[in-house]
Parts: sequence; structure tokens; C-alpha cells
Amino acid sequence: MARPILIRGARQLLTLHGPPGPRRGADLRNLNIIQDGSVLIVDGIIREVGPTRRLDNLSESRRAEEIDAHGRVVLPGFVDSHTHLVSGPARPLDYEMQLAGATPLEITRAGGGMTAVYRAIQDVPLRTLEAQSWRIVLESIRQGTTTIEAKSGYGVNEIGEVKILRTQVALNKHLDNVVSTFMGARFAPADFPVDLDDYVDWMIRHMLPVVRRRELAEFVDVFCEEQLFNVEQTRLVLTRARDLGFGLKLHAGQCGNIGGVKLAVEMGAVSVDHAIFVDDGDISALAGSATIATLLPGPVFFLGTRKFASARTMIDRGVAVALATNYNPESCPTHSMQIVLTLACREMNMTPAEAISAATINGAHALRRGGSVGSIEFGKQADLIMLSVDDYREIPYHFGVNLVDMTMKRGQVVYRASEVKCPRK
Repeated sequence: MARPILIRGARQLLTLHGPPGPRRGADLRNLNIIQDGSVLIVDGIIREVGPTRRLDNLSESRRAEEIDAHGRVVLPGFVDSHTHLVSGPARPLDYEMQLAGATPLEITRAGGGMTAVYRAIQDVPLRTLEAQSWRIVLESIRQGTTTIEAKSGYGVNEIGEVKILRTQVALNKHLDNVVSTFMGARFAPADFPVDLDDYVDWMIRHMLPVVRRRELAEFVDVFCEEQLFNVEQTRLVLTRARDLGFGLKLHAGQCGNIGGVKLAVEMGAVSVDHAIFVDDGDISALAGSATIATLLPGPVFFLGTRKFASARTMIDRGVAVALATNYNPESCPTHSMQIVLTLACREMNMTPAEAISAATINGAHALRRGGSVGSIEFGKQADLIMLSVDDYREIPYHFGVNLVDMTMKRGQVVYRASEVKCPRK
């Protein structure tokens, strides 16, 4: 048995201990904070949580390796429940041209745009794609993310999509922290020789069984928006996915409202993501369901669309909300859940406590992992972070700053902030 670990003396230990399901309403603000708190970890699992004075008296604590948390905040690792992790290289040409007012067609003609992304996925060797994506995982860990969902969708065809899914599965073998989602129904492929209904039929008859048989994904997601996949097409894909044993997710309400949010609730989807354009009926349906609304302020900020999700209304009405980055090089090239918290508080009127709950325990439930991660409680994995602040409200207060001193995954320290050494005069 490995030597126990004692994280000792945190100024604020945010346990997020609470009810077994996702947090709603007032529960979203209850972080269950222990002042001067400690955590005892045995074999990667949380054994004891409580005041330092009590844990110091435990026999296992006396022989434990100690990690000093004095003057710091300790909380569960962030759960980034919506990313497009394997989605090609950075796109500085596109960014510069967008700032200058170029249209998508002009960007494509200049050698950028989605065509360039597709080609990058198609042409790069699998090992190179894995290495590129692993660097993003490492940066996410530095920023405090201990579990990350990764969606396909940028592969265009079967070869590209399978390559992305194989990469996602390979990444998960390193730290068991990447959750794979198949999102072949993200774009209508330009090279598919028939109409969208035939593409959906091909997806149902061929791709979904292939992904299931090869165990390449846990969830299936569909982009249900006007000019993409309509409600009936989305229903067909999700019905087949559910029959095959996949968990269900939806992109809906990002650009308009064609009924995707209500469909997500009807189908029992684990989450519906974006949910910007929603009506009163959508909010009521979400509030009365187990479906989590995963809100993504990052792309709204990056693209300058200024239309953020109505988080305050959703929370006050009893909707379970999560927060995620939506990392991708097209519309949100950030790995930082910390900046997402800042945007959630400033632009969506969430409190710091609500934002933290949405980025941890509710993010875990949006990936069906609420029983193992997302809070610091007995029997859960020791996935937690230590931040160089003495009050949790400083997390969204500081922006553009990485506050993480340490990231721990399953009881192993996977990141420590390096010291800055000043040269002597």
C-alpha cells in the first residue's frame, strides 16, 4: 500500500459536499467550506475530509506524506465537460482576417477556414495528432482541469472521424481523464455525394455501429441548428445512439431556437450545450428534467457576438447548469476554466460560488461521473487543485492569471507551479 497523503491546513477547503445529483438553485451556492481544512488520501481515494485539528489525530495522518496548503484554497479539480480537443492547429490567419472584417469565404480562399482544418486532420499522422492534442491536455491540467470531455466532428468523413476518436481514446490511457464523444453529426460534409437525410441514414446504419463496436466513444452529440441537422434528423441519430447504449448530448440553441432544447429533455439527454436562444418553455422543461444545461461563455466572448446564455434566469428557475470551455481553434482557443468562471460571473450574472459548482460537480454530472469526481468527499477520486489565493472569490476576480499551485489526479501530483528565481545583483 502506498504511503497516505495529507493535504493539510487549507485556509478554505471547498468540499462541495451535498446532495447526490447535480446542484440547482440555492444548492449551487453551497460550497460546504471547511476553514483550516485537510484531506487524507489513501491509494488515490479520499479517506477523510475535515478540520485539520481532527485529521491530525488520525493514525494514518501521522505516517502520511504532507502537502502544506496553508494560506491557500483547495477545491475539486475542474471538469471541462465540453471541448473539441482534437480539432487541428491554431488558426492565426483566420483570426487576423476576422478582426479585419473578412467573410468566411474570403478566409477560405486565403487558405484558412474549415477546409484548412479538415486537411490538417486528414493529412497529419495519428501519432502526431496525438502529440499535438496531448499538449492541450497538459495545458488544461496546468490550468486546473482534471477531467476533460473531447468531441469529434472536425474529421469530415469516416477516416477523419475515426482518426480523431482513436486519438481521444489514446489520450485517455495516459491519465484516465479524457471522455470521448462522437459528433459526426456536427457539419454536413461537403464531399458527401447525397443530401443530408441520406447522410443521417448512413450515420445511423454505418457509423454509429462502427463507433460502438470499436469502443471509440461513450457519448453521441448532434448539432441541432437551422441549416445543419433539424429536430427530426437529430431525433433519428439520437434514438439509434441510445439503442446502441451511448449517452446522449446535444448542441442546441447556439444560433437560434428550432426546438433542440425540448428534444434534449424529451430524449433524456445528459446535457444540452450552449442553450443561448431558449424560451420560457425550454427553461421550464429543463428545470423539470435531469438534463444539464452546459453553458459556454468562451466562444461568445471570442467571437464578439455578445449574446450570452441567460444563466441567472435558468438558475433561479431551478435548471442544473454546468460551465465548460468549448475549446477549439475555430471559436474558443482557450483551455482555461478559470477565465470561463470570470466570464460566467461578469457576463452571465453568476456568483463565484455558483460558477465553481457549475465547473466542478455539475460538470461531473454532465459526464455521468458525479459519483466519482467533482467534489471532495469520502470514497471519491482524489482529483483536486490547490490555488494561490486565500478566498475562493478571488478565482473569478483575477483574469488572465493562472492561480493553480498544484493539480492532483487520483492522488498523484501531476502539476506544480514552478518557482521564479531572480538573479542576484
